[in-house]
Amino acid sequence: QLVESGGGLVQAGGSLRLSCVASGSIFSINGMGWYRQAPGKQRELVARITSGGSTNYADSVKGRFTISRDNAKNTVYLQMNSLKPEDTDVYYCNAALDYGLGPRVYWGQGTQVTVSS
Repeated sequence: QLVESGGGLVQAGGSLRLSCVASGSIFSINGMGWYRQAPGKQRELVARITSGGSTNYADSVKGRFTISRDNAKNTVYLQMNSLKPEDTDVYYCNAALDYGLGPRVYWGQGTQVTVSS
């Protein structure tokens, strides 16, 4: 129910924009966010945005990444600028979706972001 797109290969200093669409007959969407995970490491928060538009970011991406959402399109975005090789990871979309039976947390399938030096 969460489909990500926009990952790829980019040189250091470049930009990418990730998108994540929530599909189906959604009653409401609460918080949405992006996480990332490297092989052998725990998944970590990158950025989150509430239904009201409040945001929070990991310290490592503050000033470089911007999370936003389009509630009419059930979509959350992650604009990533000034990318660094250490941003290389699989990025996962996360959202609390309510299909009418109460909110439940969903994860996307992940999209690879690779930043070359």
